[in-house]
Amino acid sequence: MNRIFRLLLIISAVIAVSSCRPEHGRAPLPTVSCAFTTQLPDGLTDLSVLGEEVHLTNKATGVDTRYTSLDSIAVTVGLYDISYTVECTFTLHGIQMRGRLVSRLADVSITEQEGDRAVQLLLPLRVVPQVDDFVIQEIFFTGTLTPAGKQYHGDNYVVLYNGTDHVLYADGIAFCESRFVSTRKYDYKPDIRHEAMAVQAVYVVPGNGKDVAVPPGGRLILCDTGIDHKTNNPNSFDLSKANFEWYDVSTVPAHQDFDSPLVPNLDKWFCYTKSFFVLHNRGFRSYVIARVPIDIDKESYLKDYVYKFTWVLTHAGVSYDMSGSCYKIPNDWILDGVNCSVEANIQWTILPETIDAGYTNCGKADHQKDRYFHSVRRKFLGLDALGNPILQDTNNSTEDFNPMVTPALVEEQGSAIDAKGTPCTTKTYDGVTPMVAK
Repeated sequence: MNRIFRLLLIISAVIAVSSCRPEHGRAPLPTVSCAFTTQLPDGLTDLSVLGEEVHLTNKATGVDTRYTSLDSIAVTVGLYDISYTVECTFTLHGIQMRGRLVSRLADVSITEQEGDRAVQLLLPLRVVPQVDDFVIQEIFFTGTLTPAGKQYHGDNYVVLYNGTDHVLYADGIAFCESRFVSTRKYDYKPDIRHEAMAVQAVYVVPGNGKDVAVPPGGRLILCDTGIDHKTNNPNSFDLSKANFEWYDVSTVPAHQDFDSPLVPNLDKWFCYTKSFFVLHNRGFRSYVIARVPIDIDKESYLKDYVYKFTWVLTHAGVSYDMSGSCYKIPNDWILDGVNCSVEANIQWTILPETIDAGYTNCGKADHQKDRYFHSVRRKFLGLDALGNPILQDTNNSTEDFNPMVTPALVEEQGSAIDAKGTPCTTKTYDGVTPMVAK
């Protein structure tokens, strides 16, 4: 009896195991070839592929299949997410670049095709930014005029742009104006031009490292006075939503600055003036943004970065030995720089060619009357993979900037473009390229 019972148990176990096995003869899922076609972004030509990578991820199984070419790709039928990355060189709107193009397709159904044909798939390519840090997108230094035609002060601004594909932190970014002007050149000694920039104004974004976050495609607006200037001048615009303002405690009773309660102040490390700082409204100076090393604070900077210099001034045939002092910003701190001048008066470019090999302007001549209501704006090349503007940066402001164009904030707010109060009706990416509605 025990022998029979054990035999029955063995037979039952065999039947149970057999019933759990996959059904014999089930056909494997068919494999389908994929034929990819790439679509280049507008304005991109001369593509030369250095390396490429394709990932097809099966959404049902989670299996990720990797290829190093778009050729000879075949996968089983199913629902897939597809990503394609190509390292390459290319020309974008006439500018030669090296970078990365990407394409992403989600929920792609790959099914059998009649006659075993390949599945046809289109990969629209987008540019991935290859910049590392902030650039200067715009400088509005000319100012506006009142309805009476008088020069108005306080509405200057500078825009910093995050053209990367990740969050940047602006804490510790210094905005600086050059000590020297481009319309007068002397033999300054010692010559530190290829080591550092002589500066007469240094204003620093406050923060402890990660307090001032700027997302990809985001901007940081630094301004003179962060108020709605239309209250004082109907031809101006609203700066009450700027990120920071430069504010000075004036020791000149007749010339006082206004501290806006709406916009936080930049940390003032140094400025030459005893009253309040304004950008050179004829555009003779150079401007940089610099990332100050974390171990340097205001006190150590003012102690260790003094620049004392001499030059010879000759007037009416008589030479005079001159001397001066200011502060300096090492070139290796500088993220971006822009030389400004006017064609009729330029004698030199203050920044070395490694930072800016050219210059931009708001006018061809000194005191040009129609310079007001204009700014310089970095050229737009297209949209990146995130849909954010790609800005031209070849370290040559003559090529990289659109000179003497309508300021971005004037376009955005539809404010005045002249002393008559004519409202702005255009919207562009860079003062020239029309903005396409999304």
